[in-house]
Amino acid sequence: MRWAIHFFFLVLAAITARAGKTAWVTPHESYSSSVGVLGCKVDTNRIAYWPGSVDCNNICIKLTHEGRSVKLLRIDQSEGAYDVSYDAWNYLYSGYPATEKPTAGGATAMEYEELEASACSELIHTKGNKLPLSAANSMNFLASCLATDTWVGKNHILYNILDPICSWGHDETCTLDWPTANQAACPHQLGTPSALTSAPVYNIQYTTGKKYLASTGQVVASGGESISVKAMNSGGRAFRGPLAMAVAMSLSTYLFLWRI
Repeated sequence: MRWAIHFFFLVLAAITARAGKTAWVTPHESYSSSVGVLGCKVDTNRIAYWPGSVDCNNICIKLTHEGRSVKLLRIDQSEGAYDVSYDAWNYLYSGYPATEKPTAGGATAMEYEELEASACSELIHTKGNKLPLSAANSMNFLASCLATDTWVGKNHILYNILDPICSWGHDETCTLDWPTANQAACPHQLGTPSALTSAPVYNIQYTTGKKYLASTGQVVASGGESISVKAMNSGGRAFRGPLAMAVAMSLSTYLFLWRI
């Protein structure tokens, strides 16, 4: 009987650890990854820019709002905000993709849950759904994951691409003889800053739903004319002023209601 009770509480603890929590989620326009995950090899519309360091195991999050859910790769560290890709936020908030019916808004209370890393495998577009890392600039993160038994340590692939938006380097895989070597071997010289145009990364512009090239800021208008996103907004995080005001108003309302 004792073992049955013990087993019950172990299962209950595991369920509680992964139970849904609430976060005030905001939209994020521009793809980035603090650990060098390559945007040309993952679904950049399903990324979580979460507080805290990127983990070697807990990189998959399920976010739910009003009956709608998405899975997100947690591969970038924010300065405290619970940011997600604009398209993911727009779908959860309105039920529509950002390219179809773009919506403006600020911090919104949503439920989130940490999943096993493998649950987000469909968001990774590499052979075997292995996490694509920059061979030149992800070694500190990868070394920490290889030091112990982790999901990233067992499920990664290195590319000779220098930056997360895939604008420099060579789109080729590299090998790492760990722990004998701490630098990858690639067909071309590692870290060569050659312009890369064969693996573009696109962002979705806040409120307009237009796609634009992350490396140049160029967006194609409906008439086919290429114009600069910088001429349309301030770039970076979407409309910082209005968004910050919306976040402040949302939090103020929340605190007021909580006090009641």
